[in-house]
Amino acid sequence: MSRRSGVTAPGRKGDGALSDWERSSTARVIPPARPRKLAKVPFVELADGRLQGVVSSGSDIGRVYVSSVAAGTYAFACSTNNNRPCGGARGMFCNHIRALINEAVLQYGAERVARYLRVALSGEESSAHSITSGMSDARPPQADSKAAAVVFSRFLRHLAYLELAPTTAPLPEMQWFPPTRAVA
Repeated sequence: MSRRSGVTAPGRKGDGALSDWERSSTARVIPPARPRKLAKVPFVELADGRLQGVVSSGSDIGRVYVSSVAAGTYAFACSTNNNRPCGGARGMFCNHIRALINEAVLQYGAERVARYLRVALSGEESSAHSITSGMSDARPPQADSKAAAVVFSRFLRHLAYLELAPTTAPLPEMQWFPPTRAVA
């Protein structure tokens, strides 16, 4: 893979038709480990020292949960989009957090998720179940939900970009990035 362009050399794994923005991007574009359905967990990311994301409610179409697990300590938090605590996250991972871990493994791969969260897997093959078990065995503390607002805001920003028509023109709100390939 070329370090500069992020484009895979012909004949290598991952080679395929790249869109214009993927070819011109200075950031490396990483395809998902496996395709995933977005209905249950529409947003998942490894950021800010946490696995975090948005999980749809199984009972109310208008409700989502913002869930997170901290790297290293595995401190977890889960609350609704209007900052009400999750009833299932009382002393252990709730179903929303388990769904978030499952989708993160689909998106990033089990090894990357385990490495990011610093989960020591004792000779087991990495999977969502082994990662969840490894963290649960450490009896992680319940964290406060102060990061929920930031995560939900990122999710809403993500949705706004999905509604934009594809274009190569610069986005006004992104013009604070320095131009690429500019001579200083």
